[in-house]
Amino acid sequence: MIPDEPLVLGIETSCDETGVGIVRGQTLLADAVASSVDEHARFGGVVPEVASRAHLEAMVPTIQRACDTAGVRLADVDAIAVTHGPGLAGALLVGVASAKALALSLGKPIYGVNHLAAHVAVDQLEHGPLPEPCLALLVSGGHSSLLKVTDITTGVDPMGATIDDAAGEAFDKVARLLGLPFPGGPHIDRAARDGNKVAIDFPRGLTSRRDLERHRFDYSFSGLKTAVARWVEARERSGEPVPVADVAASFQEAVCDVLVRKALDAASAEGIEDLMIGGGVAANSRLRVLAEERAGRLGIRVRVPRPGLCTDNGAMVAALGSAMVARNRQPSPLDLPADSSLPVTEVLAG
Repeated sequence: MIPDEPLVLGIETSCDETGVGIVRGQTLLADAVASSVDEHARFGGVVPEVASRAHLEAMVPTIQRACDTAGVRLADVDAIAVTHGPGLAGALLVGVASAKALALSLGKPIYGVNHLAAHVAVDQLEHGPLPEPCLALLVSGGHSSLLKVTDITTGVDPMGATIDDAAGEAFDKVARLLGLPFPGGPHIDRAARDGNKVAIDFPRGLTSRRDLERHRFDYSFSGLKTAVARWVEARERSGEPVPVADVAASFQEAVCDVLVRKALDAASAEGIEDLMIGGGVAANSRLRVLAEERAGRLGIRVRVPRPGLCTDNGAMVAALGSAMVARNRQPSPLDLPADSSLPVTEVLAG
């Protein structure tokens, strides 16, 4: 018999972070993360094989660290939750195989959950139950999505998504152009603080009248990335120094402007009064400020987890697993797959 406030262990390995989180109900007890980002930095991006090997090496010690932090034994856990998609296939396999081994050896139920839905669920650990419905803006290295959430365990409906580069991917590529380290998001955020956000008028993708007819809630950052590259190249050809802070600030403003504009348009169109922002790019300081300012004028409330819960972590998986248990969702079978292209509408493997 699972208690009213279940102790759930969550495993996240969709990309380059090995995350293990432990929650009791909606209380976070441990959030242990082992990142392999330094191993990918010299390549300017995540190398799938390197990530998979790093997960293999980090899994057992990260689980142990999470248990030690939470002050629990593995035998105390009531359920195991794991990201089974979307993400890098090899990386997902490590997490799914580890979760299966734990579930089988401990005789505990397993919940294979969706990575994107978990980014939404993690906010409950900080701000309490999600309003239903709410609108979720998820922005990361692989995803830029607008989701209408009516029930975090079953009712996640896509309203818009990126049609090319995700916002986080654009941050990484522009950072490389400017000679900033990988991952690019935090470094552009820091550089932008000393820059002028209106110094350069970079384009806002999919915001023209014609684009809005077909892609009202969709995102595109490929053209913006190209515009920045051409601006920097022109500056270098002329022999003038590149004003890194101004480029960073103007680029960041273009991204955040479009992200917030479309999210609030979607919320208003659906009559939704709560906007939740998640994913790694949600840690961006300008995005948070712009969302609060504009949403406040529309009477829309904004929820953003603290930066440490925005990036990939096991706590978000445990949070979604805990919601599954609390709402009596059927556990996943032990033969659940790793699905690199899992759609957001499939919140739980069953």
